Amino acid sequence: MSDNLSALIAAELVPLRPEWISQQYQDEAAEARALDAQDPDLYWEWVAARQRWQRPWTTLRRGELGDFEYYVGGRINVADNCVDRWAEDPAVRDRPAVIWEGEPGDTRTVTYAELADQVGRLAAGLLELGVRRGDVVAIYLPNTIEAFVAVHACNRIGAIYTILFSGFSEEATRSRLEQAEATVVIVADGSYRRGRVVPLLETLRAARARLAVQPTTVVLDRTGSGTELVAGEVDYGRLVDAQTEWAPMEEMDPNEPAFLIFTSGTSAKPKGVVHSVGGFLVGTWANAHWQVGPEEGDVYWVAADVGWLTFPIQAVVGGLANGMTVLCYEGALDTPTDERFFEVCEKHGVTKVLAAPTILRVLRGVDPDKRAAHPLSPLKLVTAQGEPLDSESFTWATENLGGGVPVINAYGQTETGSTWTYPIYGVDALKAGSAGTPVPGHEYAVVDAAGRPVPAGVKGDLVITRPFPTLARTVWKDPQRYHDAYFSRFPGMYATNDEAVVDGDGHLWVLGRSDDVINIAAHRISTMEIEEVVGGVPGVLEAAVVGVPDPTKGTVPVAFVRLAQDAPAGTEQAIQAAVPRELGRYVQLARVYVAGALPRTRTGKTMRRLLRDVATTGRATGDTSAVEDVAVLDEIIALVSKPSADEEAGT
Repeated sequence: MSDNLSALIAAELVPLRPEWISQQYQDEAAEARALDAQDPDLYWEWVAARQRWQRPWTTLRRGELGDFEYYVGGRINVADNCVDRWAEDPAVRDRPAVIWEGEPGDTRTVTYAELADQVGRLAAGLLELGVRRGDVVAIYLPNTIEAFVAVHACNRIGAIYTILFSGFSEEATRSRLEQAEATVVIVADGSYRRGRVVPLLETLRAARARLAVQPTTVVLDRTGSGTELVAGEVDYGRLVDAQTEWAPMEEMDPNEPAFLIFTSGTSAKPKGVVHSVGGFLVGTWANAHWQVGPEEGDVYWVAADVGWLTFPIQAVVGGLANGMTVLCYEGALDTPTDERFFEVCEKHGVTKVLAAPTILRVLRGVDPDKRAAHPLSPLKLVTAQGEPLDSESFTWATENLGGGVPVINAYGQTETGSTWTYPIYGVDALKAGSAGTPVPGHEYAVVDAAGRPVPAGVKGDLVITRPFPTLARTVWKDPQRYHDAYFSRFPGMYATNDEAVVDGDGHLWVLGRSDDVINIAAHRISTMEIEEVVGGVPGVLEAAVVGVPDPTKGTVPVAFVRLAQDAPAGTEQAIQAAVPRELGRYVQLARVYVAGALPRTRTGKTMRRLLRDVATTGRATGDTSAVEDVAVLDEIIALVSKPSADEEAGT
């Protein structure tokens, strides 16, 4: 094991403080792990028994990785479990299901009983428009209560939904509608972002006009502007209000498609990953249950965009399946000021937050006096996922946010349909930077290029060795691509295409995408290892490292950093010196770019792909529709095009 990797994974276990421990979850986790030790399928039976079934299953699991089914013979409905079962419970029906805040400050709250009514009536409206079981409905909405309603209206009648990211460009929207063959699109006229209106309906109209078969469009008047509708468009409010009865609740085969979500692949054509009805419900219930630990009085803020699968996993399905109160926020977390995150938490009494690690890095950069004005005493948990979590941000949050809270770092993928390795809330010790250990029902290995397991401390490819319910079942209308993408490299195993290592405590460290591993003069090193060193330099708030081609070494790393206002003079030089000192002389940063901000998605994830494009070619060559603030990307392009000090000096 290399010295730098040893240093990275040598973090000590952080025991839970007494106030962070939950006896309820200690007891439940012990029961679940005992079942898992006997047979993971016994655990999945335990989880499924906590849902409401319309008909019990006859066979728990059939098949293996690449072709499997769960709960064969059973019938279940996701909307019934996430909405109706709670609306029918006198103790829960008046509990807030969704608390919503728009960027301008407008708010709404719906109880479970009110949500059930809206879902039942929108579902009836979709039937009126001709939507039938198995048809595809596209949801092109920002973070709104109507996004929750639309998803569960589809679930209620057995329509397959696909959520389109509200920042998508016209072409990205068109291509996904074309592949999905959507019969109906539910869209907002606009969305508020950084003080301006994002014209969603305008984008959709342009995309829709280029489709051979044009779907019916249901338009939500989010902005209150009363946009005049054109042929093929229906007003959302009128459609729902016109329904006098709820749509019937379909009895769904748990292995039918529930939704598809498009994820980029190695080719230009995005993959429509398909998740199942019962598998996604059961698995996301478990995911939210263990990762967040629902407790009486919780207000759970999933600080993510509805277009990121994390939002359906943790909020729309997993959160509601646990009967939680979920906070949904529409806008940017630094609008109108960088105190917005703290203000939203205070206003709504947030107890638990899920966010991308970058959001923690942004919060670290907020003026300490401003942070001190918002103690966030109700806060009990921060959980992070979506990209590597650096140890500095982990330590800062555990010591400062809300007076100090546990930070659970979780790992999963769009294809896995849930995060599957992390410390269980209230139960497991934490470790800065690691993704903990697999929760029950999941098995994995770290292997070499030949598919053979490697020892602890040795980097390798992360693979999944056993099926579980939320794992994607196929690629939409392209089953061969499903097998080629995930099962051809390591037969009998699912290839995550991520590099990982296991430490001496059995904790898993996911080091990043395999294609993000930099090969410097025949030495392989992950970008996460370099970022950890750069991020540890005093004054550095955030770091993103990418590899660029080099005629001599093959690939060299460059770093984009954001510095604190009080960063010491010479911080850039300190970064340059720290990397070879900590990692070895062969690792030299070719450039350090000091930026005012780094390009992010709306969910807060740093867009390293675009940084690599710009550092390599001087421009953003890929799709930029997911960038939260294009002005930041323009600044990065200008920064990269500026000559270095050595170049200006002619050396």
